[in-house]
Amino acid sequence: MKIYVPRDASARALGADAVADAFADLGHAVIRNGSRGMVWLEPLVEIEENGQRRAYGPVAPADVAGILAGNATSLGPVEDIPFFARQTRLTFARCGLIDPLDLADYEAHGGLLGLRRALALGSDGIIAQMKESGLRGRGGAGFPTGIKWETVQKAHGPRKYIVCNADEGDSGTFADRMIMEGDPFSVIEGMVIAGLGVGASKGYIYIRSEYPDAIEMMERAVKISFDNNILGFVLNSTHEFDIEIRVGAGAYVCGEETSLLNSLEGKRGVVRAKPPLPALEGFMGRPTVVNNVISLATVPVIFEKGADHYASFGLGRSKGTMPIQIAGNVARGGLFETAFGMALGELVNDIAGGTATGRPIKAVQVGGPLGAYFAPAKFDTPFAYEEFDGQGGLIGHAGVVVFDESADMRAMARFAMEFCAVESCGKCTPCRIGAVRGVETIDRIAAGDASAVPLLVDLCQTMKHGSLCALGGFTPYPVMSALEQFPEEFSGRREAAE
Repeated sequence: MKIYVPRDASARALGADAVADAFADLGHAVIRNGSRGMVWLEPLVEIEENGQRRAYGPVAPADVAGILAGNATSLGPVEDIPFFARQTRLTFARCGLIDPLDLADYEAHGGLLGLRRALALGSDGIIAQMKESGLRGRGGAGFPTGIKWETVQKAHGPRKYIVCNADEGDSGTFADRMIMEGDPFSVIEGMVIAGLGVGASKGYIYIRSEYPDAIEMMERAVKISFDNNILGFVLNSTHEFDIEIRVGAGAYVCGEETSLLNSLEGKRGVVRAKPPLPALEGFMGRPTVVNNVISLATVPVIFEKGADHYASFGLGRSKGTMPIQIAGNVARGGLFETAFGMALGELVNDIAGGTATGRPIKAVQVGGPLGAYFAPAKFDTPFAYEEFDGQGGLIGHAGVVVFDESADMRAMARFAMEFCAVESCGKCTPCRIGAVRGVETIDRIAAGDASAVPLLVDLCQTMKHGSLCALGGFTPYPVMSALEQFPEEFSGRREAAE
């Protein structure tokens, strides 16, 4: 019998360590796996007997004796739970299934097969596969990964770098953390393939300090990778690649690639003007690939299954799958990986079960604190890059935060401006000053000054088109979407109705 109790941070926050201790106290060894992504069922315990795994959850320490005695009601196999069964798991296929630090377990479930195939393809073959896959950056920008790699491959420089952006700071997002804690070798394998593709021999993983569990797991996985010749001379080939873990100090703006690079170099985390692009002059002024965790963790899948297989999923130019993170006032929160194209309404009403309060959904914010609000009238929008852009929104890192009818949208718009004001690096005036003026303008509107509404619109246009990076440039998305879809809440009539 094998017993799996997640070591994922969300499961630990809900008491998984105490559950694992309860099994140990009764003389049973426990495998600490990653999370399957169904947070409302955490701690989700799985018992494997005769090759079959049965799930129980949420489990408390007092439930352990009953589970071992066969007196507890099982949820059945995780794969049969409706929330899980409707997923298309490619990037997260191993997460929660394997022991995250067991390299043999990783290989038994397809790990390193992609790397071996990439080694056989060579640099040009790797770039061709990435372009054919259609993978776009999963960190928010959605830029074609193969084009970025090709740019670095063709750039001239005495040394090139691969930088993994693990500074996951958007509200309602946790996919990077989950994959680092539940399948860390996939990130390492993806970085090595990237290095082979562009001619880089050095990589850095920049992780936010608020992720201590992810930092520990990645550090241990890197050491294991060196000990087993995944890093160093890659799989005993002539290609060298090594990785270092670097920890950020918690600035939200360091999720922007040029701020991250400044921080990585030991400088203040402020945005760099572009051009030059990091692909040409990045870390230490050298050609650099900067990719998000999920982008890099997806790379091994592309080489294991084939670029055409990966590209067969999705909608239009949005190829493959997206790990969507569902949070906020929602009945079933967690990670749901699916092919691009599912309607937003199906995701939040059917998959996530609507609100936890049972009250009607008022709005859904997609793309973190800088994402637009979507009212139910827009719920038929397919979850895909161009389709969201056409509705005035953005996919971002695919965080979906649900709000019920009690949400004050004017207050949410004010929060967006205040967030920008607090987190601005201060490099450009539209962001540094505009966000402060935005808070003041919304406060004027709240005090009954309707003439300030056009001023707010004008300010948002200035920030959108004049800011150096996405922090100031995208802050208008939540503000304007709230204003356009809920104009009555910016007229003073909300207070009168209450």
